[in-house]
Amino acid sequence: MIRGKKNIIIAISGPAGSGKTTYAKILAERLGLRYFSAGNIFREIAKSKGLTLEELSRIAEKDPSIDLEIDRKTLEEASKGDIIVEGHLVAWVVKDIADVKIYVKAPLTERVKRIAARENRSIEEVLHETVNRENSQRKRFYEYYGIDIRDLSIFDLIIDTSRLSINDIVELIENFVKRLLSLNKKK
Repeated sequence: MIRGKKNIIIAISGPAGSGKTTYAKILAERLGLRYFSAGNIFREIAKSKGLTLEELSRIAEKDPSIDLEIDRKTLEEASKGDIIVEGHLVAWVVKDIADVKIYVKAPLTERVKRIAARENRSIEEVLHETVNRENSQRKRFYEYYGIDIRDLSIFDLIIDTSRLSINDIVELIENFVKRLLSLNKKK
């Protein structure tokens, strides 16, 4: 639990398979914060419409209401505080209210292997879907918000998750968050 600070908002973003969900869930538990996933909202919409994530991404390229609704829900939940929000694009959505913004990344080949193993799918299928989804997200976010998600300058911490263990990365992020929040409290 983080002591002495109320209404903490931590945003963890990154591409598919980078580990953002894993780290966000573990950190939320360790820090005594709520957990919210924007990706879960997107998955729920896809499931309710009987679509794949790739299909919903293509529809979202023509229908901004899908992303705007997810972003509205994300911002609403984050505004309540004491939360870790995670998703591909959440840090940009909550950048003005987040105390800490973290970007996790890994090489595409590593991320595709992780997703394929997690979902018991072929590397080729996952690679195709991942590249298409990421291109769609990049296009939509620039078109809807004027934000280039390749510009990582808003982040307080950027971590390549391919070289350290999950526990090492969780400890690194936790120590960084605690240190940054204690420095901010002194100001």
